[in-house]
Amino acid sequence: MIIKSQSEIKDDENGLYIVSTPIGNLKDITLRAIETLKKSSYILCEDTRVSRNLLDRYEIKSKLISNHKFNESKNLNKIIDHLKSGETISLISDAGTPSISDPGAILVNECIKNNIKIIPIPGPSAVTVAVSMSGFSEKFIFHGFLPEKKKAIENVLNKISKFEETCVFFISPKKVNKIIPELKKNFSGRKIVFCREVTKIYEEFIRKDVDDLDIFNMELKGELTVVISENKIDKNHSQELTESDKNIIKMMINKLTVKEITEVIGQTKDISKKEIYNYCLKLKNEI
Repeated sequence: MIIKSQSEIKDDENGLYIVSTPIGNLKDITLRAIETLKKSSYILCEDTRVSRNLLDRYEIKSKLISNHKFNESKNLNKIIDHLKSGETISLISDAGTPSISDPGAILVNECIKNNIKIIPIPGPSAVTVAVSMSGFSEKFIFHGFLPEKKKAIENVLNKISKFEETCVFFISPKKVNKIIPELKKNFSGRKIVFCREVTKIYEEFIRKDVDDLDIFNMELKGELTVVISENKIDKNHSQELTESDKNIIKMMINKLTVKEITEVIGQTKDISKKEIYNYCLKLKNEI
């Protein structure tokens, strides 16, 4: 990896800056983020009251424009006009990195269409924070916020449970107890961490075995980041080739290579690739 010296890094370009802000503790902001916000003509934010707390802390006087999911499309043309005229505009969310489960994607795509420079200013993310302290595999899938309706939630949890990787999603505290039965149904044998108030005074990480989950007696305040451990497959208990599997392999043996057959069968069956490979070689030797 090539690391540029500070003199080679451009911090004075006009365009849209995607600026990450603290997810709780206001000290968790980079020097570059502060400098960028100070030089911005406008700062797009979700809730001006929330953002004002951060800006006042670091004496940032740039003008705020409310830009939330209900008005971001309406604001679009005006913001693009400002950017085209050479203004420097920063996009922030109430917490974390914009356009990830927060407003921003619509504006980013419009900037791409109009060849407007987009400059990311990296920083805090609830997702990476939660995965980093979970103790689970660093290979993960992220769903974002679970949907509103019960059936949709059931479908999502069933779908992501099929992945072997660590699973991460956001959920409001009011829904946690409602999804407990679905978690136990779809993620049996795995571990789970509920992350709340991360980096704040009442920071808490609730670690459980999914099978031991029970309804929470108290309401968990604040949006939760939920991390479920990877699905570890016990290779010592893999299935054996059935007669049906062997018949399928016999039909493919003259059409595909041994490697290709091993991959095809291995993707659909929990069978040792070595067993599939050896059976293919046996058939090849018999031909």
